[in-house]
Amino acid sequence: MKRPKGPELKMPDLKVPTFAADVYWDLRERRLLPLVALVVVAILATPFLLGEESEQAASPPSGASTAPGGVMADGSKLTVVQAKPGLRDYHKRLSDRDPDDPFIPHYTAPVTDDAELNPETGSPETTVPIESGGDEDASPGGSPPGDTPSYSPGEKPKLTLFAFAIKVSITKAGGKTKAGKRSSAKKERTVRDRVLPHTSLPGKKAPVVTYMGPSGNGKKAVMLVSTKVESVFGDIRCLTNEDICQLIEVEPGFPVTFVYGANEVRYTINVIKIEPVITGRY
Repeated sequence: MKRPKGPELKMPDLKVPTFAADVYWDLRERRLLPLVALVVVAILATPFLLGEESEQAASPPSGASTAPGGVMADGSKLTVVQAKPGLRDYHKRLSDRDPDDPFIPHYTAPVTDDAELNPETGSPETTVPIESGGDEDASPGGSPPGDTPSYSPGEKPKLTLFAFAIKVSITKAGGKTKAGKRSSAKKERTVRDRVLPHTSLPGKKAPVVTYMGPSGNGKKAVMLVSTKVESVFGDIRCLTNEDICQLIEVEPGFPVTFVYGANEVRYTINVIKIEPVITGRY
């Protein structure tokens, strides 16, 4: 078959851009061409799928045709209500509450005309016996004479004062003589009961320590150590951060030995117990 005569047509030379060729060969080497093709198909098919769903949502369900006037084919009616977003009227929200006048007092103070503070329910306070005494200048119970107020049996006290007292054992031993030798004197042991805070131990003539009161939890005794104490031996806790500790905590049942004065007399103080005691009624 002969070709018809005419001008000879030449196809244009189409060249793929170098960037597109590089991307193609990279995807082919990494075997990602099927994944790219799948993404392109999904992008092209998305508008058609979304359009079909919107048409299905807009069309009424089968067998539920509507008639003019909002009446369904089965006889039911459709009611269109206008939306009114926002809060409800506060009169409706608070209709179950009664308004109160803020200027009228609703609460009154309790009546305390016949009330008593620490009423007397038991027998009067009994005196606790004191074991062997200490220095001659120390008063019984560790408190100055006449410091505890008294009251008549028929009088009802209105206020009762308490303090944390300690029962303590003090043992004196050792010391040096004038010649500088150790003393061979026997140990002297005394027990003092109801020692109130701010009391010097063993006494004013030899104030080795001063009982200051209980610790924060009430389980240990706080002692102020004299500046004449040369050294301390025992289980104690220092409450100050100074090189020379003068305020310590002593736990009951753990004896502490203090070397006191130039003669190096040893006083072993053992707190037996800590208990609250009545110091007065007013």
